[in-house]
Formats: sequence, C-alpha cells, structure tokens
Amino acid sequence: MRSRTARLTLSATAATLAAALGATTLSTPASAGPGDRKPGTHGHHQATAVRFATFNASLNRASSGELVRDLSTPDDAQAAAVAETIQRTDPDVLLINEFDYVEGGQAAELFRDNYLEVPHNGAPPVDYPYYYVAPVNTGVPSGLDLDNDGTVGGGNDAYGFGLFPGQYGMAVYSKYPIAIDDVRTFQRFLWKDMPGALLPDDPATAAPADWYSPAELDAFRLSSKSHWDIPIELPGRKPVHFLVSHPTPPTFDGTEDRNGTRNHDEIRLWADYVSGGRAAAYIYDDAGQHGGLGRGQDFVIAGDQNADPVDGDSVAAAIDQLLRHPRIQDPHPTSPGAVEQARLQGGANLTHRGPHAEDTADFADALPAEPGDPVNPGNLRVDYVLPSERLAPLGTGVFWPLAADPLFRLVGIYRFPASDHRLVWLDVRTSRARGR
Repeated sequence: MRSRTARLTLSATAATLAAALGATTLSTPASAGPGDRKPGTHGHHQATAVRFATFNASLNRASSGELVRDLSTPDDAQAAAVAETIQRTDPDVLLINEFDYVEGGQAAELFRDNYLEVPHNGAPPVDYPYYYVAPVNTGVPSGLDLDNDGTVGGGNDAYGFGLFPGQYGMAVYSKYPIAIDDVRTFQRFLWKDMPGALLPDDPATAAPADWYSPAELDAFRLSSKSHWDIPIELPGRKPVHFLVSHPTPPTFDGTEDRNGTRNHDEIRLWADYVSGGRAAAYIYDDAGQHGGLGRGQDFVIAGDQNADPVDGDSVAAAIDQLLRHPRIQDPHPTSPGAVEQARLQGGANLTHRGPHAEDTADFADALPAEPGDPVNPGNLRVDYVLPSERLAPLGTGVFWPLAADPLFRLVGIYRFPASDHRLVWLDVRTSRARGR
C-alpha cells in the first residue's frame, strides 16, 4: 500500500468519456462537448475542462472493519463494479458517499490501490494521487435519547444514524492537488446555532420546536455525516471549492419529521455558506473560524442530498434552496436509462410530476397493496453536482445506460451490482478566473 498525501505531484490525466453515459451537452460551442474536454491542459490562456462527479456507491458495511477486509483483496464484486463505473466515467474530482470512514485513510487507499488502479473489463485504470477522508457523525454515540423511545443507545441515538462510528462516511478523490491546509469541516456545528432552524416539534405537547430537550439541543450536531469545503488546486486559476455532504434521508421518523427538517437545514447550510456575508456569519467550522465563501470564490456543490425537487418525502422546496440560489447553476443532467426504468418499473414512478430523465436513484416503487402499507418513493433525483455561477458548464450526465447497453450490467436492477444510486458527472470550463 502506498502512502500518499494531498501535497504530492499530480501524475495522471483522464481518458475520454464512454459513449453510453447519457450526456447532456449544454449551451456551449460545438467543440466543447464532454468528449472534447482536456483535463491536465495547464496553459493559462487555454480553457481547461475538469470533470466533477458524485457517486453514492453504497460502499458501507454492517460492522467496523468489514470494508477494510473486503477491499484488502481485488475480489469484491461490488467494489469492482463501483470501480469500473468510476473508470468509465473518469472524473477528475470525485465524491463517494456511503464510504465507511477508517482512521488513517486505510479504506480509501485500499480502494484506490486494489480497485481504481486495476483495469476492469477493458476499462483503463484511473489514478487519484490525492484523496481526503475525515471523521463523520454517523454512528458516533451521543449519550442522549434522540429518538425519544425511552432508551439511550443504538443508531437512532447517534449524532447521525449508524451502527458504528464512521459508517456511511465520505471520501473525496482528486487528480489535482488538494489545498489541505485550507480545508474546512463542519462536523460539530450545532443545529440550534442556525438562525431560524426548522427544529422538530413534539406533537404531543403545546410547546413549539420541543422534540429535543434544551440539553439535547446543546449537543445536537446539524450534519448527519459532515460538511466539507475542500479547495481543489486547478492550474492557472484560484482553487475551486468542492463543497460535499450527504444530508440524512427525510424518512425513518414520525409526525415530528425530525429527519425531514434536518435534511432541509443540512441543505440550507451550503445555501447560506455560498451566499457569504451576513447570511453565513453564523456558520463556524470545526477549527472555530466563522463565515462562508467570498463572492470571488468559485465552487461546486456535490453529494447525495436526499431531496428531489418535486417528488419524494423531503420538506417542500428543500433542494430548491440550492437549485434556485442566485449563485448556483442547475445543469439538469439526464440519462436514457432513468426514463426506461421508470417506464418498466411503473408503480410510484407513474405518479411522479418531475422528469424521469433526471432521476439519479432507483428506489422501491411498488404501490401499497392495502391502506396503511408503506408508501414507496419510486425513482428520484437526489444526487447533485452544481457549479457556481461563474463556472461554465460544458456537459453533464447520469451514468444510467439503457438495458440493452452492455454497460447496464454495472447498474442493473434490485439487487444492484453496485448501488441503488447512479454516478452524476459535470464538466466545467475552468479558465483563469477574474475574481476580486
């Protein structure tokens, strides 16, 4: 196993995009399609296309140590399918959600060395000299009865749901250097410190916003995993801030909607952060530094936000806090496979109002057999890669091929070979910025 840090020299460039990605080419010159990007082109006057991506890869395991065990050999079928998906889309900067955190980066290095840098079924290896991992809130015991069931302990009473510390964590891989000394993390930011927070209400009492006691609110962390601001050092310009997170699903709760309201405010944190100024003055990171991004800073927001713009169980307009933000662009990635699977699977998908082409996750879609049975969400758009207003999008897409495509074996249907989520990618033009 090689030990590499975020300060080593970049050594690899990306290959071209496979034809089956279901690309959406945006309103850019004809020569700027996704197949024409030039990663690693360092000229100050020549635009450089950089591919950012997010993938909830379901590389989580049921107990501590399992992921290291599975990644210690190149024989894990799910990890191989995840790696091949990444190789065929070839992001330059990649967030993986649901990647168990292991101290010292052991799991991240094993996945890179035994899977990403090993060819799979003709897909060339991909090299990421830089990666970032850090602790998350999932599975960390709070010592409090956060679900109000009368007992303390278990996943629901952790700071973020998880059966052990680090479960459902995150990892960022990059072909470009990470400004490690400038990374900001927000793992310990308290929910109560957000002005106007949607704190959940106990419907059994007359008092407002009282699901959590004052003592619990003094300890309750907003982020169910963490929020990270990771500056990526691209050539010939200021860093682009890769803003990554994985808000809690807005389900698995009761009428108090504690997870739905938390999901909304986890999304809001980035909306306020990129607004900067007074809107972000309340935000503090784990080092005690206050504030958000300046207006001259470019960024890309990425992650499984667990919120669809129209359908699903999230609080109304939760994701619109980002999609309708004046500093954020929505490139509307699509895929042919999402449309096909919504039609083939039917069920809850037939009730959706949002465009099937933009779905990024294949969730259960059977309609209730009887009144009172669980309501399945169907396929939703929950994974996002959103650039700031000054970054020029060149192309975008969701890796969800048609069933007749040979690469469909990487996504499949339940039980999925890799994940129930799909990789979402975005190419942006990153020529020299002229910020203040």
